[in-house]
Amino acid sequence: MDKVPGAAAQAHDVRRLAAPRSALRKTLYAALAAGIALLCVAAWPSARAHLQAFAVLRKVAGDPAPWVARATDGAPVAVQDFAFTVASPDGQRRVRARMYLPQNGPNAPAMVVFHGVHNLGIDEPRLMGFAAAMASCGLRVLTPELPEIKDYRVGPDSVRTIGESVRWFAAQTDGPVGVMGLSFSGGLALVAAEDPLYRPFFQFVAAVGSQDSMARVTEYYMTGRDARPNGTVEVQQPHEYGPLVIEYEYLQDLVPAADLQPVRAVLRAHLDEDRPGEAAARRLLTDAQRREARDLMDTSLPATRSRIAQAIARHADEFSELSPEGGLRTLTTPVFLLHGEADNVIPAAETQWMASELPRSSLKAALISPVLSHVDLDEAQPGPMDQWRLVHFFAQILQAAEAK
Repeated sequence: MDKVPGAAAQAHDVRRLAAPRSALRKTLYAALAAGIALLCVAAWPSARAHLQAFAVLRKVAGDPAPWVARATDGAPVAVQDFAFTVASPDGQRRVRARMYLPQNGPNAPAMVVFHGVHNLGIDEPRLMGFAAAMASCGLRVLTPELPEIKDYRVGPDSVRTIGESVRWFAAQTDGPVGVMGLSFSGGLALVAAEDPLYRPFFQFVAAVGSQDSMARVTEYYMTGRDARPNGTVEVQQPHEYGPLVIEYEYLQDLVPAADLQPVRAVLRAHLDEDRPGEAAARRLLTDAQRREARDLMDTSLPATRSRIAQAIARHADEFSELSPEGGLRTLTTPVFLLHGEADNVIPAAETQWMASELPRSSLKAALISPVLSHVDLDEAQPGPMDQWRLVHFFAQILQAAEAK
């Protein structure tokens, strides 16, 4: 029979066994702490980008950034207005622009943001707020003005101005730059990125509320229907803004030449939401011109819709130059796509088409969000997951811009 050890011997054996176990536990704790520290370091760029994206979206929505995100987006921003020269078919063109520069990062990663169809261009307050918020996260943000887009015209000249602006900024920053295009400018930015002349200067393209096919979008303005890639159809009432922009673009096809300028002045003031200016322009019309303007303003009239449809048909061959459709399948530039779920200016089906056409290696993220309308954060009471998806989307763009 084995001898049973005494209490002293048992205590000695326990201490002898506990010593290596205690040392092992300390080693494990040290390794765990080191692993957590390494994980935090590795995860910090992503966490920081998400905090910055959260702060940007809060600011754009008109709310202050929460305290937890303020430390990541507090860089003072200097704003500079200037103009630069780019090539054009006529020789050279001066492009008005605004730079948002973080004062503690003169060599910060670069990004270009192109405005949508709006009469204020780069002076539109929401664009200015967004550009300043992005710059406060440590990006150099350039907002060039697109004269044609500012004048409610979506044409090939804007594609060239976008491409030349990106090439100019890439030369200033010694490498390709990230590009974000809002509304129709997003689709035109993708058209420019498809061009071998400009492709090397695009680090990525983020298209927000943008068109894939201008022909499909204009058809939607007439029918309220936009087919999806899966064969279903998106149906919703188009916003009057879309048909009115088409009328403004092709007004020479809709009214006699003698009436063109007076009626255009009324339509332009209406698009500008300048009610006094619109009233003043109407007072200058003849009775016949007043009837023309009245009918054009009511885009629900069958006769007006028929005339718009005829103008669209006459210019259908121009739409391919304004549509990413057809060139996306071979695009190697990274692309981020964002669209408002209930967008009734450019329907969300357009982003679904772009996502279906892009190579898997080029499509970095695609989100159709109920938080957005067209390019505005004005949808009421989004769910927490919807907010998170939008924050995550913008965090990916911030990380892509900083990856240079």
